[in-house]
Amino acid sequence: MRIHAKHYATGRAHAVRFERDRIVELADSTEYPRLWFAPAFFDPQINGCLGHSFSSPQTTPDGFATIIAECRRHGIGEFLPTVITGESETMLACFRNLSRAWSSVWPGYHLEGPYLSGLAGARGAHPAQSVRDPDWDEFRRFQDAADGRIRMVTLAPERKGAVEFIGKLASMGIVVAIGHTNASTEQIVAAVDAGARTSTHLGNGCPAVLPRHPNILWVQLAEDRLWASVIADGHHIPASVLKTILRAKTLDRVLLTCDVGPLAGMPPGKYRDWGNDLEVLPDGKIIVAGTPFLAGSGHFTDTCVNTLLTIGVGLKDAIDLASVRPRQLFDLPVPEARVGDAGPWMLFEWEPGGTFRVEHTPI
Repeated sequence: MRIHAKHYATGRAHAVRFERDRIVELADSTEYPRLWFAPAFFDPQINGCLGHSFSSPQTTPDGFATIIAECRRHGIGEFLPTVITGESETMLACFRNLSRAWSSVWPGYHLEGPYLSGLAGARGAHPAQSVRDPDWDEFRRFQDAADGRIRMVTLAPERKGAVEFIGKLASMGIVVAIGHTNASTEQIVAAVDAGARTSTHLGNGCPAVLPRHPNILWVQLAEDRLWASVIADGHHIPASVLKTILRAKTLDRVLLTCDVGPLAGMPPGKYRDWGNDLEVLPDGKIIVAGTPFLAGSGHFTDTCVNTLLTIGVGLKDAIDLASVRPRQLFDLPVPEARVGDAGPWMLFEWEPGGTFRVEHTPI
């Protein structure tokens, strides 16, 4: 595949030829192409879409293929399938199901729960009856069922035994994230000391009402050893909060996630999933029915990039937060524009002040 496209970071026009996902030819172009090219997005938190869920043992290989195809349509070339809180046997079955259907676009899996806060708001859409304290033997069973591919765990540091648990995970090279929590300052600092490296969707997964200070947001914002993911879908956090997180963490320690849920792409209406009654609203927002609490996102990573562009983040930085930063957090190779470098890559359209639109993923 040979195209003329501008590189997202430099704006220079190139004639580029790809074979599979590898650049085999790269030269300057005298054309003014409408397309751009960049590393495809890497999203650390994909729960499913179009009615298919990674947290359901009943999801079929065709269901997984549907999720992958829809993610690619939105620029996501790689992602972590995310299994959320459930009963132990159900979660084991989910990881076995993933292992049987393993895809090269999955560098690993994200375990979000079940070791989360039981407090309403902090718990989010995770089923209340299934949250529990960390259990190392249970986690080992999860990891065995996953063929050792669990690469990220989100948990609440205030759960009994959490700090020791974090230390064990970190010693295995697993990225530990703080999330769905109402931990104290001391508990958050202890978690970071033990090896926690990032915050999962900072600004969400917390009580609706917090003390003025201290609270879990200030502490995580101020902790320079923590990175943070944010859901910039236009629903999860307002622009003012998004700007504050970007400025406090700096662009070097923020990554985008869409946290897209199994109901993304479904018609407005009420559904049953994740052990809760959920509702898809006409604007695509997904909530726990009858509450203000969100249940994953109805929008994908390309929407999050567009949100950043509308608040003044530059094109390179916006794409880096969705492509480069997540790969750096997981110590994965970052595709570069040079002959021999492998992707996945994406093509997109964009003009200053306009809408970012994915044309093709992956190359």
